Amino acid sequence: MGDEGVGVHTIKALEEKVLPENVDLLDGGTGGFHLMAYFQEYENVIMVDATMDKNPTGTVSVIEPKFASDFPKSLGAHDIGLKDMIESITILGKLPKIYLITVTIDSIQAMKMELSPRVKSAIPEVIRKINNLISEVIE
Repeated sequence: MGDEGVGVHTIKALEEKVLPENVDLLDGGTGGFHLMAYFQEYENVIMVDATMDKNPTGTVSVIEPKFASDFPKSLGAHDIGLKDMIESITILGKLPKIYLITVTIDSIQAMKMELSPRVKSAIPEVIRKINNLISEVIE
């Protein structure tokens, strides 16, 4: 909902672009254990999510978390499911290289579907960072 949906909006924008054949898009929704199979199947995973940190709204950052504790503390409303899933995959021994692209939001907007102008204007930068990661790391 609202700015928390930046990942979904990014996927929709990427669906309109030509991507390399070895790149798959997935709207992971609110995360959770149903995504474990994908994390075990791929060597590299790029995730996009909203975070509430001390940066200005619309700030785009890339981190490379290796453990559940490396994920931002305020990662959307579904961070507990994601962190639990990462810990479970770690126990199984096959955690892919994860690149997490975060976009700073200022609040959770429960009854909105559209992005605020500052978060919406961050999507082209998110896509640039994804393209850079694809060309540098994944291809």
